[in-house]
Amino acid sequence: MSRATAARAVTDILQPRNVLLTGMLGIGWAAAGDWTGILWGLLGALCAGLAPAGYIEWERRRGTWGDRHVVDRTKRAPIFLVILASIGAGTLVMVLGRAPTGILVAMLALWAMTVVLLTVNTVWKISVDSAVAAAVVALLAVVHSPWWLAAGALTAAVCWSRVALAYHTVAQTVAGAALGAATAAAFLTV
Repeated sequence: MSRATAARAVTDILQPRNVLLTGMLGIGWAAAGDWTGILWGLLGALCAGLAPAGYIEWERRRGTWGDRHVVDRTKRAPIFLVILASIGAGTLVMVLGRAPTGILVAMLALWAMTVVLLTVNTVWKISVDSAVAAAVVALLAVVHSPWWLAAGALTAAVCWSRVALAYHTVAQTVAGAALGAATAAAFLTV
């Protein structure tokens, strides 16, 4: 397998929607302490990852972007606004439905991280994939076990793949990963 093929596989498998789907299910389960948390996690994954990915795919099919990576940072603002609206709506449903605090905190952390990603993106192309991977690892480490920090190897793989595919520089992936972990950690101390 060539380096490019391996990088493409890593970036496709560990894309934000997939990481958020598995991560939010685990966060919801831990937050609730029973199976009902899986439903809250599914709502979180839908709002934070699946709906935004659907929007990206819809725009891609319309010809707005070449692929899901939206490598031109000047075209990313609408995506961030959709993510913010979607996470906001999901959080509102969670508040009204009395979701467990842990899943609400995760949603707020993802919302705050997206605000920072949007702000930074206006001047510099920061890696969203790296930010999401690091945030989910940090959230899982807090709600489940510090052993989840070993999944930081997956974040490193995401960073490597983004650089190998020339979508980002090393600095852009490191900044994204640092932002994701820091945002998650800041909200989890609340």
